[in-house]
Amino acid sequence: KMIVFSFWQHEINMARLSIPKLMKSTNKRPKLCENRMVNFKLTDAQLARYHADGYLLVDSLFDEEEIELILRIAKSDQCLAADAYSRTDGEGGLSRLVARNVLEDDIYCAVVRSPRLIDPIEQMLDCEIYHWNHKVMMKEPRVGGAWEWHHDYGYWYVDHSVLFPLLASCMIALDPATKNNGCLQAIRGSHRLGRVEHVAVNGQMSADPERVEVALDRMELVYCEMQPGAGLFFDCNLIHRSDRNHSENPRWAMICSYNAACNSPFKRLPKTHPAYSRLERCPDERIKQIGRRQLARKRP
Repeated sequence: KMIVFSFWQHEINMARLSIPKLMKSTNKRPKLCENRMVNFKLTDAQLARYHADGYLLVDSLFDEEEIELILRIAKSDQCLAADAYSRTDGEGGLSRLVARNVLEDDIYCAVVRSPRLIDPIEQMLDCEIYHWNHKVMMKEPRVGGAWEWHHDYGYWYVDHSVLFPLLASCMIALDPATKNNGCLQAIRGSHRLGRVEHVAVNGQMSADPERVEVALDRMELVYCEMQPGAGLFFDCNLIHRSDRNHSENPRWAMICSYNAACNSPFKRLPKTHPAYSRLERCPDERIKQIGRRQLARKRP
């Protein structure tokens, strides 16, 4: 209870300071980026920016070899291909993804266990966290479909029985993410709207279109363009979407999501994400060690 109270007291204080700043402004806000470092921790300025905006972009969170290993393994992973399912948009575009709740001894789970993700998100949520799920998103050239406006807590509140919006994710770019190939778009500060009801739109669940329209009129739309290795941390209530991939280039990404230890689902449903279990950190060097070993096993 003390953890939850501490979080909400912090949010109330931040809201009092930041809500007037959420309105559209002609001033350009610079990207807040950091080079990759071992045991990456947020500065006070980065943490304040995350709470004000609902997201934080960090360049070079993972290095070139790490990203190359993840991408090569993912592209040749027959289990990943077999487990992938598709989502269509209203124009016939098709996006594929794989979501997993269980941690295994592979490169994807080494990333999930990385202190570079766990430590900043524990700072953001101000409490212990555990693995919620992780995804590989595959938006292929020309056919990769759009995602409607939504926020993750809109799904997780209904389908996974979590009481509080004490969840956050990090999207890791495996390919360049640009406007042309359907990078993530976010409404800056929209996490402060709280949980928004979702309705069916173009075969997907979308945040209430009327509220989204008003939010877009009053807040800033941000295109989160990213280079491979960049990480985008975002709040579970941040409203976001992406366009169809109109380019000749793929846009693959990995998303690691975490829940607060005090926010375990209060009931079990058929597709509920896991209840709390202690998350073991993995030393940063394990990503390359596991990746090299995993890739070597795939070679003839």
